Amino acid sequence: MWRLARKAALLRGTPKFCKIQNPYSTQVTRSHNQSPPLPDLALFQWNRFTSSVCVKVPYYPSARFFSSNPYLENEDSQSEKPVIDGVDENPGFSFVESNPRWDLVDKTGEVFPEFVFESEKTGDLADNFVGSSAGNDDDDEGGVLDGGDGNAGKTEKIEDMVQKLEDLLSLLQSSGDAKSLESSLEDMGLVLNEELVVKVLETPFVPGENLIGFFKWVLKNGQFSITKGAIDMLVRAISNEVKTRDAYALWDLVKEVGGKDIGVLSTETLNELLSMFSRLGKAKAAFEVFNKFEDFGCVPDADTYYFTIDALCRRRIFDWACSVSEKMLNAGRLPDSEKVGKIVSHLCKGKKLKDAHAVYLWAKEGKVYPRQSSVNSLISSLCENEKQKGVEVERLKGETDSHSQAEGAAHEEKENVYLALKMLDDISGEELKHAIKPFSSVTGGLCRIKDFEGAKKLLNRMIEAGPPPGYTIFNTIITGLSKSGEMQEAIDTLKMMEERGLKPDVYTYTVIMSGYVVGGAMEEACKVLDEAKKKHSKLSPATYHTLIRGYCKLEQFDKALDLIGEMKNYGVQPNADEYNKLIRSLCMKALDWRTAEKLLEKMGENGLHLNGKTRSLVRAVKELEEEGLASQDVPTAA
Repeated sequence: MWRLARKAALLRGTPKFCKIQNPYSTQVTRSHNQSPPLPDLALFQWNRFTSSVCVKVPYYPSARFFSSNPYLENEDSQSEKPVIDGVDENPGFSFVESNPRWDLVDKTGEVFPEFVFESEKTGDLADNFVGSSAGNDDDDEGGVLDGGDGNAGKTEKIEDMVQKLEDLLSLLQSSGDAKSLESSLEDMGLVLNEELVVKVLETPFVPGENLIGFFKWVLKNGQFSITKGAIDMLVRAISNEVKTRDAYALWDLVKEVGGKDIGVLSTETLNELLSMFSRLGKAKAAFEVFNKFEDFGCVPDADTYYFTIDALCRRRIFDWACSVSEKMLNAGRLPDSEKVGKIVSHLCKGKKLKDAHAVYLWAKEGKVYPRQSSVNSLISSLCENEKQKGVEVERLKGETDSHSQAEGAAHEEKENVYLALKMLDDISGEELKHAIKPFSSVTGGLCRIKDFEGAKKLLNRMIEAGPPPGYTIFNTIITGLSKSGEMQEAIDTLKMMEERGLKPDVYTYTVIMSGYVVGGAMEEACKVLDEAKKKHSKLSPATYHTLIRGYCKLEQFDKALDLIGEMKNYGVQPNADEYNKLIRSLCMKALDWRTAEKLLEKMGENGLHLNGKTRSLVRAVKELEEEGLASQDVPTAA
């Protein structure tokens, strides 16, 4: 009869040290790789299966399937272990190792005084489960060991409780439709209590739809009032591995619970829903959860805003994300530095640069410093991502009615560049040594808005304090100066580049030559070409194309032809485009179809072919000249 004593000790109530004191902190893990979390009854591997359960899913039975106590057995005994229900006990199982609470039982079978049950508070678990009175607890454990008649009813009740719990878990772990689940729950005749609900939620391998169906039945039954801990455990249990359909069903259930009792939902529970919808990419559902916080009596925290913004930006709903970001800043609820960095990066991708910069300033004021990569992304976005807007500005300038819009766009562009320039002041220490990318972006932005003084000051600052400027920085400034016609400043920057031990590349010389060509200073451009020939044995097609275009513009076609003949000496093969432009210039400006035909012959020798339009142009010029000569001969003959 000692087995009955053990069952009574295990099932009579919940020990103090095992009772859930704070249901909000209960972590429900549904991973297949971890041990099942059921504290009392779901501790051991099943020795039998029901027909409704897949054999691949492990089951967790009650303690009634174990028949031996290692402390009560004689160590020298070699007697055969008993057989229960025709199934041998697992020979590799140690009951004490699997359930540490049995350390409280001494070798005589007595329970230590520390093992005190809270039956006076929680009531007899068996009584609550089967829904009938257990009678008085006057019969002590000694009576159970003696097998008195007064304990027969309680023993049967314990057996019935264990069987009902096994049947409930078996039902929930199986698959089926909602209607059959509800009818099966009704047929069980369960009397609900918090301990039973907790056990169900902690049971692994229960499909989310079954947990939701069980909770709906609990609400409909009316015997048990849903608590914060229970609904929080439900949300956490389902949100870890959830399908879209279950996610929406869970949200409908939460709305139903929150509508009946405002205080039953917590901020942490709703945040878990936000995180779930964000992972599923359901931005509108997440935004609905966010808007329900006030209705449910919950106050959004930092994670609330982060999960909502993350969900919206994942689906590129940036306008809504900006509204949530504004509310976050007004409430002063900033998440940690990593999450702030992600918010900044999200808003930059959506071109919401002002909002991203506002988040950055708030984080800086609150000493929450995002990752440097996010800061660099914001700086680059403020400078480099405005290129398309710059093109739009140029287009709008050509429209009389859109002059004010062009001015506004240009002003906004300058404002963004100066914001990025100010952000460079926040980079220091070890990060400054590797900050060449944001400095390069700001340099390009300053040159684009034609603030060359600011660009040169930034260059000098980099030379003095770092990060050391490279080819990109110098070429950016030289390009901007050359396009603006500031040729002397461009030459001075070139010399500064050489003084720092940087050898100007072909691109550098080409840009300066282009500046001279635009101003018609072909002689100065040729001097730069000679300098490039000394430093580089191989030039680029763009280098020669710049000069050829300049000579054609000035109708100095002989010099242009000389450059085409020189190109091969510096590793540049003339392409069809070069010949095409020169031939068109010869025909349209000089009407020199003879030289054009010579170029056509050279193209054939080099395996190049002229397009049909240019060939037609050469033919037309030739015919035009012949017609002119013929018209001059007619009066002479007369």
